[in-house]
Amino acid sequence: MCPLDLLQLTALLARTSGLREVGIGLIDGPVLLTHPDLASENICVIPGTLRGTCARAGSLACMHGTFVAGMLSGRRGSAPLAICPDCTLFVRPIFAEGTPDSGQMPSATPEELAEAIVDCVDSGARVLNLSAGLTRPTSSGERELAQALDYAASHGLISVAAAGNQGTLASSAITRHASVIPVVACDLQARPLIASNLGNSIGRRGFMAPGAGITSLGTDGKVQTITGTSAAAPFVTGTIALLWSAFPGSNANQIRLALTRLGASRRRAIAPPLLDAYAAYQAMHSIQ
Repeated sequence: MCPLDLLQLTALLARTSGLREVGIGLIDGPVLLTHPDLASENICVIPGTLRGTCARAGSLACMHGTFVAGMLSGRRGSAPLAICPDCTLFVRPIFAEGTPDSGQMPSATPEELAEAIVDCVDSGARVLNLSAGLTRPTSSGERELAQALDYAASHGLISVAAAGNQGTLASSAITRHASVIPVVACDLQARPLIASNLGNSIGRRGFMAPGAGITSLGTDGKVQTITGTSAAAPFVTGTIALLWSAFPGSNANQIRLALTRLGASRRRAIAPPLLDAYAAYQAMHSIQ
């Protein structure tokens, strides 16, 4: 079974490739914008302290940003996934290209992430993809991050965040925020990966999506394969963008309601349920 079929996402992809009016904020590394398999005409760079396009194609930051961008905005029929190529992708880099490859998600300070979130909101994004760990968490930095996530929620955005790959039962300043949808990585049998973080807030508000051996665009002319929650989060982000594209008059509360499949029982497990994209699409018909 392929990852798209596991999530019942194939049927939704057949109905829409997205709308330009639906903006996705990609808070990640820079992107190789010259890649021929990217729908680059629908990609906008939000100026920040870091370059939006890659200076070093072999850097971890560039490879990570290009991988996620390919999942969301690859050209249909060329990129391995290409979930929402006709949506607008706002690239807001926060990972420096000199970051060494530690095997973990790239990281940023809470203050850097908070600034990037506000920039994406002000640029018109409707859903945010956060595949980032946090370095140097401080009380003041976490407070600033919480305020930025509050700002996003108050403007009708949905924030999707990778749960992390430390294999712990714990939340972070990102995943415990009430407006964030955390994403756990699973295999193709819908079993959580051992390295994926779990926890009460993750199980209560999050979803599982495939994150084992996911392929997307590389920076060397070949595809690259990644395992972890960074690869799982874009499945949820892309599904939300497609739902908003299919039902452009809907709001964030309606999208969230559809994702929880209307009247789902109260969650109590530390592992969230598997995302069912087509069930959410069907639920949107009854919500409208």
